[in-house]
Amino acid sequence: MIQWLQQPKCPVVSTFVECYWLIERLDDSGSFQFPKLNPDPSGHLIISPKNQEYSYESGGDLARGVGCHLLFPHLQTLHLDHTKPFVHLGVKFKVGALYSIKSFTPKHPILDRVTSVDMHSLLGNGELDILNLLFIARQDGAMCRDQLDGLLMLWLSQFQKDKYSKLVSRALEVIDETAIAKLGDKLHCTQRTLERAFNRVTGFTLKQCQSMNRLEAMLEHLYSLHKDEIDWVEIAFKFGFSDQPHLIRYLKAHLGLTPNTYANKRNLTIDLYGGVSTHVTKV
Repeated sequence: MIQWLQQPKCPVVSTFVECYWLIERLDDSGSFQFPKLNPDPSGHLIISPKNQEYSYESGGDLARGVGCHLLFPHLQTLHLDHTKPFVHLGVKFKVGALYSIKSFTPKHPILDRVTSVDMHSLLGNGELDILNLLFIARQDGAMCRDQLDGLLMLWLSQFQKDKYSKLVSRALEVIDETAIAKLGDKLHCTQRTLERAFNRVTGFTLKQCQSMNRLEAMLEHLYSLHKDEIDWVEIAFKFGFSDQPHLIRYLKAHLGLTPNTYANKRNLTIDLYGGVSTHVTKV
């Protein structure tokens, strides 16, 4: 499903963009038709043919449209519709980057939303040929990366990080290896200052972001294992849970499944948009 991931080479672009990615589903694809997209603190600009449909559902709310769109950071698990062939070329933004990119969020962070995007207006490039860009993406990931760097550089060069986003960037570098209560001391600021800056920039709390990162890392690890290789006690210890029951409650709350059901079903896509390089189910 995921064809490639490429990191930007342009320094201006890499300030805001984590990676580019391409996914495609063909008629004969054996992948899940209704995969789930786990919570993600990053936003994604998704470049698609103008008449290609997209669909995201969560808790009864349905976001549907055609063509290019922006998937904002989301706390909810999203249900996707992959019943038809499609191709998506994506730009995965760094956590908190949309705060600085005023084209998307002029006032406050936006979460759990999908909105259509006019790429020509966004980039100020009336000559942009999306179908040709997708053709290049299918043929050569590195060449497509260079094309995207060139397209995004002028647009992103108008934006700058302020003191809040700079503090959040520093926090994100250590959030997965540091207890939340100790982050303020580590970054030489008060915990209250850090919490307020983080919420202002990302819309999330530090705990929510850390939890999403841990869930993604754990699911990626589970996907690397055959179901008979999974030891839930070992998984609980590896990912910082006090015991197996705590892990069971955590997975049930986030996935709606018990660990054993998930191990057999495995229909949750691990950060499909710009995450790991594969989500093929192992049986």
